[in-house]
Amino acid sequence: MRHLLVLLAFFSATAVSAADLVLTNGRVYTVDPSNPWVEAVVIENGTLGFVGSNEGAEDFIKADSEVIDLEGSFVMPGIHDVHMHPLEAYDGAEATCVLTDGQSASTHARKIETCAKNNPSSSWITAWGYYIEDILNLRNDPKKILDQVVSERPIAAMELTSHAIWVNSKALELAGITAQTPNPPGGVIVKNSKGEPNGILLDNAGNMIREQITEPTPESLDLTYHGLLEGLDELARNGITSISDARVYWRKKHHEVWQRAEREGNLSVRANLALWTYPHIDDRQIETLQQLYDNNSDSLLRINQIKMYVDGITPLTTAALKKEYEFDYGWIDRNRGLNYFDQQRLTKFLSLLEPLGFDFLIHSIGDRATDEALNAIEQARLINGNLGQRHRLTHLELVDPIDIARFRELGVSADMQVAGDWTHPKAYHRDVGYLIGDRGHEAIPLRSFYDAGVNLTLSSDFDVSTMNPFVGMKNALTRGDQSLPSIKEVIEAYTINAAFSMRQEEWTGSLEVGKAADLVVLDRDITKINTSKIDRTKVLLTMLEGRETYRAKDF
Repeated sequence: MRHLLVLLAFFSATAVSAADLVLTNGRVYTVDPSNPWVEAVVIENGTLGFVGSNEGAEDFIKADSEVIDLEGSFVMPGIHDVHMHPLEAYDGAEATCVLTDGQSASTHARKIETCAKNNPSSSWITAWGYYIEDILNLRNDPKKILDQVVSERPIAAMELTSHAIWVNSKALELAGITAQTPNPPGGVIVKNSKGEPNGILLDNAGNMIREQITEPTPESLDLTYHGLLEGLDELARNGITSISDARVYWRKKHHEVWQRAEREGNLSVRANLALWTYPHIDDRQIETLQQLYDNNSDSLLRINQIKMYVDGITPLTTAALKKEYEFDYGWIDRNRGLNYFDQQRLTKFLSLLEPLGFDFLIHSIGDRATDEALNAIEQARLINGNLGQRHRLTHLELVDPIDIARFRELGVSADMQVAGDWTHPKAYHRDVGYLIGDRGHEAIPLRSFYDAGVNLTLSSDFDVSTMNPFVGMKNALTRGDQSLPSIKEVIEAYTINAAFSMRQEEWTGSLEVGKAADLVVLDRDITKINTSKIDRTKVLLTMLEGRETYRAKDF
C-alpha cells in the first residue's frame, strides 16, 4: 500500500496539482544524498509532492493553498527515537512520589513519608528517582529506614534506571519474599548477613514487585492513557515524529493503551511497540507474543518488535561481563553479572518469533551480554536462514572490539544513548570506575561502530535521560576519539538510519517526493552553528504526514 501511495504522489506531482501546504524560503536538509539541500517543500494529502527550489514550488500554489514563508529557518526530517519509554514515564498509575537522585536515604524516606500522607487512599506507596549509591553503605537494612516512615502500607521506590526497587517490610511480606525465597531469573533479592531480605531488589526481582503494584484496572488504564497523551505532546514539542516504545508490558495491557490512542485519533507519532518478554514466565508466553503481532504499514501503530534483556547495568554489577568486576558487592556468584535470558533461551525466542516478522530489540550493556546476543542471532539464522530481520542491540556500553565487526556481518543495528551527562567517557569512568576499572574509558564506542560500517542509531532511553534529541546530537560530537565525524552522521542516526531500524525508510526518514511529510522546523541551522550550542536548539514546528502536531507560540 505504501508503494502505491508513493507512485500516486509521484504522478500527482508530475501533474502539478494544487498543494495543501507550501513551505518556502527555508534551508531544508533532506537527508537525501541525491538532493541534500533545497529551499521549499510542497505537501499534498500528507505526502511530499515537491522538494526543490522556491521557483519550482510556485507552480503548486493555488488559491486554496496555505503558504508559510520560513524566512530562512532550518528544516529537516522528523526525529526518530528508537528506544524510549514515554508510556511508563508519564504513567499516572505508576509513581506517586518523584525523588531527587544524589540525596541521602533519610532524605528520600522523609519525602516518601510526605507522599504517603498526601495519598492516603493509595494501597501502595510508589516512588522513583533515587540513585543506588544513595541507599548503600547504611548501618541498618534499607528496608528499616522505610519501615520507620510507613509500616502499615507497602512501599516500592524505583531506582533512577528502573533496575532496582527499594521496599519496606510490608512490601516484602505481600510479595511473599522471605529468607528462603530463591533469586528469580535475571534478578537478585539482596540479603543481609543473617540471610534475610534487606529491602533491595535488583533487576527482575524488582520487576516482579512492580507487576503486583499496577494490576490493570479500567481506572488505572485510564490514568495511563491520559499520561500517554501528555507524553505524546512532549514528543511533538521535541520534534519527534517516530518512536519505539522499548518496553511494552502486555500483561499490564499497555499495548491496549496505545491502541486506544490510535483508535481515538490521538496518536501523533509513528510508534513501533516492543513487547516485553518476562524471564520468570515459561516459554508458553511465545504463543501470546505471536498473537499480538500487528505490522500493518498503513497504520501509525505497529506491534512488530520484541524487547529482551540479556543483562542488567554496571552500577549494580548486574551487567554481564567477560571479566569480573573490580569490586564485589557479594550479590552475584562469580561477580560477572547476571542473565535475564541466557544464550540458549534467547536463541529459542528468536528462532520461533523471527519467521512471523518480529524484529528484536535486545538490551545489552556488558561485553559478555553482547557476545551472547550475537551468538543467539547467529544460531537463529542457522535455524531460519536469513529472513532479512532488523534486530538491534541497545546500550552497548562495554563491547569487546572483536564483536563490533559481527554487527555488520549479521545485519544487526547498534543503538546507543549519549544524551545523559553520565554517558560521557570521563563521567562514566568516575561513576563506575571502581567497579570496572580502566574499562570505563572504553565505554560506549560510538565511533568504532560507525567506522565498522554498522547501521548506527542514537536514541534517548527516556526517561533515564532527557528526550531532547539536540542534547544527544551535541554529545555525539563531543566524545573525543569516539565522536561521530560530523553533524551529518548524527542527523542520519536520528532519521534515516532509525527509519531503517523501524522498517519505514521507504516512506519516512528523509524528505523526498512521495514520502510522508514528517518534518521539523528549527530555530537554528544545526549544521552551521558551534557544536557547543546545538543543545540549545528549539523546535518551531513539528509535522506528521503534513499534520501539525506542535507549533511554537512565536512561530
